[in-house]
Amino acid sequence: MSGQAQLLPGTLDLLVLKAVSLGPLHGYGVLLRIGQISKQALLVDQGALYPALFRLVRQGLLTASWGTSENNRRAKFYELTATGRKRLRAESEGWNRLAAAIASALAAKSEKI
Repeated sequence: MSGQAQLLPGTLDLLVLKAVSLGPLHGYGVLLRIGQISKQALLVDQGALYPALFRLVRQGLLTASWGTSENNRRAKFYELTATGRKRLRAESEGWNRLAAAIASALAAKSEKI
């Protein structure tokens, strides 16, 4: 079994917002950052990432502007908006509550029931 985990439905946007909250990134940089912050446990397919970036820009959670990448290529860079920061905070809190509830349920012993 590999050390990679499958993304749950609805978690890609949260991961993209978190990655971009750490600093402006181009699309491929977002992929690398998600891998980095998850210790390579979460790898995102480019075919899923770019529609997510487009959707988050359209929702006003990210802004996009053209710039030059570290390998001197023209690239679109994404930054978190104030609305995006607010959404990241709310979704992070919700995810942490859910994760804690699931961890509690999985830790239950028969004598506790």
